Amino acid sequence: MKKVHLLIAAAFLVHAVAWLLPVVKEGVTLPDGLPGWQAFEMAAFEVNNGKTDPWYFVVLCTLSAVTTILFVLGAGWVVAIRSRILRRVSAWIAACAFIINAHWVLWFGPDRFNLRAGYFLWWASFLLLAIGLFLLSDAMGSS
Repeated sequence: MKKVHLLIAAAFLVHAVAWLLPVVKEGVTLPDGLPGWQAFEMAAFEVNNGKTDPWYFVVLCTLSAVTTILFVLGAGWVVAIRSRILRRVSAWIAACAFIINAHWVLWFGPDRFNLRAGYFLWWASFLLLAIGLFLLSDAMGSS
């Protein structure tokens, strides 16, 4: 297996592990916080949940959930399809997802120290995927 495929596989593994680990200190599901799968569920379905969050936070939560869906459903498909352009576009989408998902660190402000390993692994998985897809599309162009 090529090194670039190992990098992409690592991105998937890191992403999967993040679903099981605590993401934020709040929550009662795990002893140390809210697990990744439940954080996704909250971002995707319970964005407002009676709170008066600003509209841009609702948009960012929704985008965050969409990036996760794209990662899970789209990334494997992109690797399987042998299109350099599709891989390059997907690499840019993964890079943008990494940037978009940084909003959680910014949104939490001084409470950012409540973010747990699951969040950082989930966030890093987008960067790993982007790097892997960029390298894969470059390798296709040079062969």
